[in-house]
Amino acid sequence: MSHGHAEVLTTHDVHHDEHGVHHHHQSFISKYVFSQDHKIIAKQFLITGMIWAIIGGLMSVLFRLQLGYPDQTFPWLEDILGNWAKGGKITPENYYALVTMHGTILVFFVLTGGLSGTFANFLIPLQIGARDMASPMMNMLSYWFFFGGSIVMLSSLFIQTGPFSGGWTAYPPLSALGDASPGSKTGMDLWITAMAMFVVSSLLGGLNYVSTVLNLRTKGMSMTRLPLTIWALFFTAVLGILSFPVLLSGFILLLFDRHGGTSFYLSDIYIAATNTALPNEGGSAILYQHLFWFLGHPEVYIILLPAMGMASEILSVNSRKPIFGYMAMVGSLFAITILAFLVWAHHMFVTGLNPFLGSVFVLLTLLIAVPSAIKVFNWLTTIWKANIKFTPGMVFALGFVSLFISGGLTGIFLGNSTLDIHLHDTYFVIAHFHIVMGVSAFFGMFAGIYHWFPKMYGRYMNSTLAYIHFWVTLVGAYLIFWPMHYEGLAGMPRRYLDYSNWASFNQFGDLNKFISTVAIIVFATQLLFVFNFFYSIFKGRKVTTMNPWGATTLEWTAPIRPGHGNWEGEIPEVHRWAYDYSKDGRDFIPQTEPIGPNESHH
Repeated sequence: MSHGHAEVLTTHDVHHDEHGVHHHHQSFISKYVFSQDHKIIAKQFLITGMIWAIIGGLMSVLFRLQLGYPDQTFPWLEDILGNWAKGGKITPENYYALVTMHGTILVFFVLTGGLSGTFANFLIPLQIGARDMASPMMNMLSYWFFFGGSIVMLSSLFIQTGPFSGGWTAYPPLSALGDASPGSKTGMDLWITAMAMFVVSSLLGGLNYVSTVLNLRTKGMSMTRLPLTIWALFFTAVLGILSFPVLLSGFILLLFDRHGGTSFYLSDIYIAATNTALPNEGGSAILYQHLFWFLGHPEVYIILLPAMGMASEILSVNSRKPIFGYMAMVGSLFAITILAFLVWAHHMFVTGLNPFLGSVFVLLTLLIAVPSAIKVFNWLTTIWKANIKFTPGMVFALGFVSLFISGGLTGIFLGNSTLDIHLHDTYFVIAHFHIVMGVSAFFGMFAGIYHWFPKMYGRYMNSTLAYIHFWVTLVGAYLIFWPMHYEGLAGMPRRYLDYSNWASFNQFGDLNKFISTVAIIVFATQLLFVFNFFYSIFKGRKVTTMNPWGATTLEWTAPIRPGHGNWEGEIPEVHRWAYDYSKDGRDFIPQTEPIGPNESHH
């Protein structure tokens, strides 16, 4: 008791002190809405991210309809979308709005907020042996800024001039001039406001994650005994803290250019529609690209690292083998974290970048393939000759590795500036980053959800639906994005809504129909996952053992449905690393078990 009367406790006080943590009555609002329990906040991030994923995925289905069937009209589209699809055909302006919002939503609100927000919150305290985050209040604020940004972004879809339509990267002058297009008016201001709130959310979360990992580890949990999930989430938070402020500064300068008459990004511009020359001079649109991609490249690793960490953990648990090369895995995470800040201009090889400087970025870009390759070889070596248990989490972790390899290889093409001159802004780029950063990160996320769902809700998700979800999504993802590489090699550019009148590219008409069809099927399968998720929360098979997967880490030493504070009684003490599987004739040895006198060293 903290009020200084410890010596005059009555039996009633003692009893109350033991159980008060778990039994004091919380209203619905303090427990599930403005919660400061990291586990509830993780679920809030996850479910918000899932809602966004459905919206962002639905947008891609809508513009795939246009790309696959450019000459057809769909009268029902007008019934759903109104002015967005006059006469049953998506208008050019709204096609660009859909593409822009699809990118913004999935990159930031799903794969950054949904992935880091969910798993950093859920796993860090449970796996390092902490009662909660370093600052539960900041944690709650992080979610509510994310939610606020989500509401602002969503509201931009419903205004008269429509949402921002200048591409998710928001390059000026389209983003800096209100007169450039309808979407550059109020929609753009709402977009910047939402993104600013999102950045605040990421910073509040990131500072919390870092301070929790550094300060709140339980007794015996040295940094080198941490599971790889925690290392990955730690480095993810470091990346976010260092790079998001740069994006915010770029956005603030953008607001100045839009409303303050400044010329950070604007220079020598003539607007044909209004027949006026702008007074702005001396600005550089390229400056914005530097500020954006200085976040934008670390951003792809902010998305990927949590997926890598979770895949490492899940592959090891279900291979019944220690992860191969633990220190190399930590070292490669660290190397990726450093190199992520040194490669941003590979997005800008065709902006008139000095070719010598370009060659430096080519070298650094190819260099970042080395730690990625180390991770791939270590994953493959972990599952080599393993007694693999193909749980739903495991198949998605294996799918993640497959997608990461095949999507990463095409990055080597794009990383060479000479080849990139031809491939830049073609479908090859779309194919590359959707496989390596989009689909593979989603697979890491799915793996994590299936694997830790029993810990989150005390029930299992349905395995049959999970395997259907896996196979359709894996095969579908390859069928959607693999053909795009060939379109890109043929020079087919991104961001056009109709290729049918283009002699060079109308050969791809049937292929585009095929891609659109598969995209619709894959989207429908994600709805199956959403059904499985929400059904299982209430009706799934109940978890009866504390450690259903036979894992060594601390979260499986907590009660099946941990209360506020995670462990009843003392927090467990740690005596070993997190990967003692199949050791000395035993299937697994928990981290909490002291090292025996005759035990072999790993």
